Amino acid sequence: MTRGVTDPIILYGLPHSLYSGRARIYLRKQGIAYREVAPSDPRFASVIVPQIGRAIIPVIELPDGTVVQDTVDIIDHFEAQGQRYPAYPSSAVLRTLLHLFELYAVFGLTRHAMHYRWSYLGEQERFLRDQFGVGGDSQRTEATMARMNSYLPMLGVTEATIPAIEDSYHRLLQNLENHFTRFPYLLGFQPSIGDYAMFGPLFAHLGRDPVPLGIMQREAPKVFRWTERMHAPNLDMLEYGKDEAAYASIDELQDTLGPLLRQIADEIVPGLMDRLAALEEHVSRGAAVPGEPVTDKPHRRIIGTVATRFMDAEYEGGVQPYTFLLWQRLLDAAGGDEDTRALFASCGLKKLVDTRLPVRVERKDHIEVWGKLAD
Repeated sequence: MTRGVTDPIILYGLPHSLYSGRARIYLRKQGIAYREVAPSDPRFASVIVPQIGRAIIPVIELPDGTVVQDTVDIIDHFEAQGQRYPAYPSSAVLRTLLHLFELYAVFGLTRHAMHYRWSYLGEQERFLRDQFGVGGDSQRTEATMARMNSYLPMLGVTEATIPAIEDSYHRLLQNLENHFTRFPYLLGFQPSIGDYAMFGPLFAHLGRDPVPLGIMQREAPKVFRWTERMHAPNLDMLEYGKDEAAYASIDELQDTLGPLLRQIADEIVPGLMDRLAALEEHVSRGAAVPGEPVTDKPHRRIIGTVATRFMDAEYEGGVQPYTFLLWQRLLDAAGGDEDTRALFASCGLKKLVDTRLPVRVERKDHIEVWGKLAD
């Protein structure tokens, strides 16, 4: 079927998908008309997968047939056109903070999201089977659920780490609850790329699956309210007595964001540094060739594993090039800005802005490729 220029954007996604939630909520908040279609739709296999080289969601298909995959690329595609609530502030320090949330949502909170979804399968199995059963193919449902469950060790969900993951979730809810007592969004009075990134795990898994949703509603009603606010097609800030979009200053934000930033530092800096050492070794043996895909197969996400830890619990974790793409975005935003460096240093995040990655990771033709090597 040929699409016409007046057809709406198609979002290929699923309600329970973390990254689909991130793309969907951006389109909704910005008032961009779209139609969501499950990847079980025949067009996804016949038209979309051949273009992107792997079966992955979310993907958007524009009326002219252009396809954009990955939430970073999707959001940046529409931001380049100008939107009613710009997702990127002009301030270097605020932009770098947003890229920190983007990195934390993927590198940190994916672990929490997958733990609460699959470690509590017995308590929420009926719900999950209903969600994964979209399309009506029982064999596909079983295979997909089994594949998702198999990712847990690589993400650092083990018997040793689970107590720390659950402690972290309670701590995160409290830190966010304190912040949302004062502000409706992460950086004040309008949604940002940080909100869209954090929304992915905090809604699709943690704010939707029965077990973590119950914890959120009991312990952090303002965080749950934020997930509702993110769904709204407007700013939805009635509790705060404001109806105009605006970013707050870092001075206004620091009191309530400070504890959250220190938590992020505790949870991701050690693991990132361990993976950086693995990347440096990978580059040193000539395995990162500029312009070449980061892995030998498009669906493969990691280039190896590394001994690392989450808080005080040790595990063997995957080294995912996509993590370094997000880290590079943070470094690019920070540049040499001294205010940014001072803020990150005060919260235990200094290494994230002081580090120079040995190679860039970029996206070309819908997959990650190695970019320029460091001099």
